[in-house]
Amino acid sequence: MNRLSSVVVAGALALATIGTVAAPAAARPGAAPSTGAARSAGTATTVTPDRAVAARPAARPAAARSSQVEVLSVRGTGPYRIGARLDRLAAAGRIDWTAPGCAGVVHAGATGEWAGVVLLAFRHGRLVEVATATAPPRSPAGAAVGMSFAELEQIYGPRGAMISNDAGDATAYLVRIGTRVELFTGHPIRPGVGSFQVGPAWYVERTFRQGPAC
Repeated sequence: MNRLSSVVVAGALALATIGTVAAPAAARPGAAPSTGAARSAGTATTVTPDRAVAARPAARPAAARSSQVEVLSVRGTGPYRIGARLDRLAAAGRIDWTAPGCAGVVHAGATGEWAGVVLLAFRHGRLVEVATATAPPRSPAGAAVGMSFAELEQIYGPRGAMISNDAGDATAYLVRIGTRVELFTGHPIRPGVGSFQVGPAWYVERTFRQGPAC
């Protein structure tokens, strides 16, 4: 079965905290405490609701950018569009590493929000496959790694079908969308979907059915 060699989920969670306001060192004899001041030494000042809201930090850009990798379609995801040129993506800082294969295929890693999320395959310098072993991303229909094949059948109905490779030792779920496909292959140690790949049928489907060229 044609599976990803290694894809690891990459993410970060931001934790925001609201500090307390220190009490005044001392109050003048006979003077009334001001609003929100500490009633006695060592007691923290009460923060009013409006002040608490103002103290919340703005959402970090990384959290906002994470929505870009939520969906992987037959067109690709983010800057990694099927047909994109490897040299241009590399010049734009979108390629982390490359590993030459055979028959003109080069495998590559993504950068930024996609690093550790998607694995890329280029043939003769053009992007022909985007694959993931994480969830998200999901397909536009909502299918993802970790689901059972029965769940995929419920999602896609007649649009998808189980297929076998030519050797007869592996099965996958295939969804055709024009000349491109979504391919969901199994997991090496547990039931269900372990890999989700998209790209032109002549590469993604053929590679699964026939195996790598070398």
